[in-house]
Amino acid sequence: MLARRRPFAAPALPLFDDPEMYVTRLRLVFAGTPAVAVPALRALAERHDVVAVITRRDAELGRKRVLTPSPVAAAAEELGIETIKANRLDDTVTERIRELAPDLGAIVAYGGLVREPLLSLPRLGWINLHFSLLPLWRGAAPVQRAVIAGDTVTGAAVFQLVPDLDAGAVFSELRREIGPDETAGELLEALSIPGAGLLAETVDALADGSAVATEQTGEPTLAPKLTLDDAHLDLAAPAEAVYARLRGVTPEPGAFALLDGERFKILSARRAPEAEPLAPGAVELRGKAVQVGTATDPLELVTVQPAGKRAMAAADWWRGRSNPEGVHLS
Repeated sequence: MLARRRPFAAPALPLFDDPEMYVTRLRLVFAGTPAVAVPALRALAERHDVVAVITRRDAELGRKRVLTPSPVAAAAEELGIETIKANRLDDTVTERIRELAPDLGAIVAYGGLVREPLLSLPRLGWINLHFSLLPLWRGAAPVQRAVIAGDTVTGAAVFQLVPDLDAGAVFSELRREIGPDETAGELLEALSIPGAGLLAETVDALADGSAVATEQTGEPTLAPKLTLDDAHLDLAAPAEAVYARLRGVTPEPGAFALLDGERFKILSARRAPEAEPLAPGAVELRGKAVQVGTATDPLELVTVQPAGKRAMAAADWWRGRSNPEGVHLS
């Protein structure tokens, strides 16, 4: 269930003094990279003039390391929008944006920082669609960190970009419950569509001069980018914490434990609260279910990927082992 709130209560910060500055359609620069940013780009392109898209350079993907444009780059090409591929917003990027003379910059999960003088270059500055309820989870991985922490509610916020990390005044936000089995990837996808609408409505309000932002209040929490260490499951922790971390690092960087010293990926699992306890890390086949122990209840392994092999059902992996007895994950 989505609940939308526009924080127009005091203390509020009006953006403009001169009503003659308001325009119906704004010239926008959009910065974004992953698939979750594509709905926002499409929503803005329908309602305003997106004069350029900034996205990260093509990346080598898959086992064959094929050079592949970002999802935002592919969408921009489809829409016929000039695309600037850059991993850093350097002087060259800044100069091109200056030539385009945008009214506003909008950023959604670009993967880089907007600094001066680019930050102040658009007439109305930059706004950011961020997938958290600010000031909670400022940083690169807000949804992932919220899931790992066991939060039950998250959302999205559109705020004015300032030099400090995700600290600007908020124009609008929406709230959403986090499902008990929802992964970070599923949650991000679910937030991307209403988040795109929220961003488009905020840009519309900036265009007609009705936008008002409210300073953030409360204690910030930080959401740094996930590392591979974040994805290593501590099976000596309670099942609730292990499952939350597994969901939070799915699909990237991908949950794993060590099996015989090699990385054993756990692509999906589920709680087994009524099962008999197992020693932390111990793996057993119980009926048709492959279960692994934690400090409390076991988890049922659903889909796994042993080192050097394809993804497979956990039961198939178990049956394929030459010696399934005494399996232990760490």
